[in-house]
This record gives sequence, C-alpha cells and structure tokens, in this order.
Amino acid sequence: MMRALWTAGSGMMGQQLNVDVISNNLSNVNTTGYKKQRVEFKDLLYETLSQASVLDGMGKPVSLQVGHGVTPTATVSTYTMGNLERTDNPLDIAIDGDGFLTVRDVNGDLAYTRDGAFKISINDGEAILVTSDGYPVLDEGDNEIFLTGININSLTINPDGSLTYIDEDEVVQPLGQSLKLVRFQNREGLIRDGSNFLRESSASGEPMLEADLENRSRIMQNFLESSNVQVVEEMIKLIVAQRAYEVNSKSVQTADDMLGMANNLRR
Repeated sequence: MMRALWTAGSGMMGQQLNVDVISNNLSNVNTTGYKKQRVEFKDLLYETLSQASVLDGMGKPVSLQVGHGVTPTATVSTYTMGNLERTDNPLDIAIDGDGFLTVRDVNGDLAYTRDGAFKISINDGEAILVTSDGYPVLDEGDNEIFLTGININSLTINPDGSLTYIDEDEVVQPLGQSLKLVRFQNREGLIRDGSNFLRESSASGEPMLEADLENRSRIMQNFLESSNVQVVEEMIKLIVAQRAYEVNSKSVQTADDMLGMANNLRR
C-alpha cells in the first residue's frame, strides 16, 4: 500500500481534530471567563531509505528520508484577559490577573474557575454565595461564604477579595471572610472539567494561595470577564484547517488514482 495514503490520512484526522477545537472556541464566544484553545502537532516517525555517509570528504552528505505523517500532541489554552463587561450586579466579579476562584463541587472536591457570575442560595435558612450551578464559593479557609441578613446591594467585594457590608446604622462592617484566590505554576496543565471548572493535575502543580504571593490578582466587582475568543481569528483558522484537510484529501485521491493505474497495467 502506498505510504501517501496513510500519511495523508493522518493529516486529515489531525485537521479534523483542529476543526473540532476551533468549533469549540467559537461555540464558547459568549461563555464567561472562557479561555480559547489551540492544537499542537508533531511529525511522525521517519523511514531512512539511505543514510548519509562522509569519509575523508567523500561520500553522501545527506540522507534520504520520508515521513509518515502528523499527530496531534496537545491542546494548549491561552490565558490572555478577555474584555471586561460592566453588569452593575454586586455579585458579579472579574479577576484582573492570573488568579482563579475556588469552589466546591457536588462531590466535595475543589475546583477552580474564572467565572465570577455568582448567585445567592438559601440552604437551611442560611444564605451562601454560590456559582450559577449552585456550587459554594470558598473563602481562604475553604469554608462557605455566608451572607445571611445582609443587604446584597450594600455588599462590597474589595480588590483583595475581602468582603464588607453596610449595616443598619450605615457603618461599614467586615464580613470576616475573603474569597480564596489561587495561582498555579503551570496553569496550562490544568484539566478542563466543563461548567467553567478547572481541576488541579500533577502537571499544573498544587494551588498557591495568592494572599501569600506578591503581584496579587485584583478583584473587580460589578464586572464579568468575557471570553477571550476572537471570532475573526478563529474563522481564519477554520478556513486554513479546511484547506489543509482538502489538500490532504487530494493527496489520498492522487494515491488512489496511482494505485488504480498500476492495477490497470497491461502487457
């Protein structure tokens, strides 16, 4: 079987995955805090048909090699800041910096997010701060944040993540809790888990509490961070991927035509 069939086939499969990732980016163009992805590729094993050999200035200075196609190796997230959209909702926050908010999922495990569209949930008569899916947002002690008896319109989330409110006497009172902001040494190693959640992995390293670090992220209340997907950029990538897929399919067609010609040879 001709080498070109398998080589071009690997290119078609690679570009199909590339289109899948680009499509996911485009579908999440309005997802709060979403970070776009791109696919990285590497070439496959090379077959050496003739080895370079030079002795005393004589011989063949280059090898004769032919590759066997391409394979996807990774999907890499781009963590540039998205645009900030003002919402005038005191429960909406955006993160200016590299930090992630900490929440607890339904299994009790910690998850991390850039989505600051928070809500209030009533549980056993207590008002707690939760995500849009109802998962509790955690403070620096991994405790739920309680807002019982507080007028939400008087709630202030300060740039350092601490929470204060105005009581009935118009006096600013500290809530005694702060949003838990963490940072990862290798954030590209985080595992995406859907629902705008990211998970720690051995590649990402353990979360580092931003309160213990310099150059902390800044919380911006009444704002949400939009997706960093640029539609025009993704459309251009989509066109390039489509053309690359088309060229590889032409290679398959050409190899098939050549095999057909060989099969039809007559003496």
